[in-house]
Amino acid sequence: MLDAVVVGAGPNGLTAAVELARRGFSVAVFEACETVGGGARTEELTLPGFRHDPCSAAHPLGVNSPAFKAMPLGRYGLEWLHHDLPMAHPFPDGTAAVLSRSVAETAASFGPRDAGTYRRLVDPFTGRWDTLVRDFMSLPLTALPRDPVTLARFGLVGLPPSTWLTRRFHDERARTLFAGLVAHVMAPLDGFATGAVGLVFALAAHAGGWPVARGGSQSISDALAAYLKDLGGTVHTDYEVKRLDDLPPARAYVFDTSPSALSRIAGFGRYYERYRYGPGVFKIDYALDGPVPWAAEEARRAGTVQIGANTAEIGAALRAASRDGRAPDAPFLITVQPSVVDPSRAPDGKQVFWAYGHVPNGWTGDLTDAIERQLERFAPGFRDRVLARATAGPPEIAARNANYVGGDIACGAASGLQLMLRPRLSLAPYSTPHPAVFICSSASPPGPGVHGMSGHNAAKAVWRRLRQS
Repeated sequence: MLDAVVVGAGPNGLTAAVELARRGFSVAVFEACETVGGGARTEELTLPGFRHDPCSAAHPLGVNSPAFKAMPLGRYGLEWLHHDLPMAHPFPDGTAAVLSRSVAETAASFGPRDAGTYRRLVDPFTGRWDTLVRDFMSLPLTALPRDPVTLARFGLVGLPPSTWLTRRFHDERARTLFAGLVAHVMAPLDGFATGAVGLVFALAAHAGGWPVARGGSQSISDALAAYLKDLGGTVHTDYEVKRLDDLPPARAYVFDTSPSALSRIAGFGRYYERYRYGPGVFKIDYALDGPVPWAAEEARRAGTVQIGANTAEIGAALRAASRDGRAPDAPFLITVQPSVVDPSRAPDGKQVFWAYGHVPNGWTGDLTDAIERQLERFAPGFRDRVLARATAGPPEIAARNANYVGGDIACGAASGLQLMLRPRLSLAPYSTPHPAVFICSSASPPGPGVHGMSGHNAAKAVWRRLRQS
């Protein structure tokens, strides 16, 4: 009998398996797709030689992850590549605000009236990032924080809505960039704890950047799988699990799946019926005949580029997708251009590029024209660079990754109390009605992102049970 079986070979499932194998437990992973990866994959989606990331591409939480830092993933091929700027947010006038590794450069991009405000906002946390991120991503509700004073101070700033935080700024540049940071988790700007979302992404840029993985996000998953195999674990791909009886006998079962799938497989009925899924996304992967022709020079040097003219436009786009049940007229876009620093991703002189906007969960329309109108606003001539495009709306995204229910790449709404208390209000969020069954996906704390911390935290709950049994 195995000690543990993990269902789902995404970053969280693989991390949970590694953590258990490192402690001497026998582990097997079962994955429905032909390859490991979950939300960290790389494929040729458009033309031969163009290597695209179907989901995640930039990894501010991955490079800063306590779980990943504790593993020798570099030995297994993982290398982080950094752009000159982690992120840029261009404006219609051809200028841009930036998120730089340097606090001073970031502050200066906001203008003289807000530079000091920004420094005062982040300075209390920049020198304490390592302990703060460990506390923030390791369930302070059930574990004693390493730096309770800093965590409490962070909570005072971050727990209110982001709209409260941005009132500190005088001008629209800083407010708009922060609104874009909050929109990464598809949460309304006036939602609970959205200030923390924006602040975490900003601090992550100053601490470790927003890098891409050389060769694509698949490199993260491949490194985790290779390390697991060296620890004695096994990975079985192309193996769909429909019920617990499909799995070999084990002392514990760990699910890197949505709560809906877990309930269906384990027979939990309505246990997760209150769990909410958030907006979906419409994503386009591009093969380009050269770099994106951004009007703002800063955007040409950035890994991630946020597209939203101002806070009103970003807020309207989020409300349309999350509350009004319609696609936005001017979608807020998150875009990534990995081949600016990684020539292995495209043929010589060419580029890969992706962009997505938010749409209602399960939406079946086509957002291509709206996305490209937005891109043309900030990168005139963009369409002339397009060699090929691969589009994916919520149905295609959910078909590609079953955890993305209705196209929700966060595996559950990251708004309200569910931003932090997921998948249920519980002091044991990784446990389920079955004492031997656990959940470790992005539906569990600390939530979405390629960081492995949901798997890391769940593994702690599993090994405590295994030691007791």
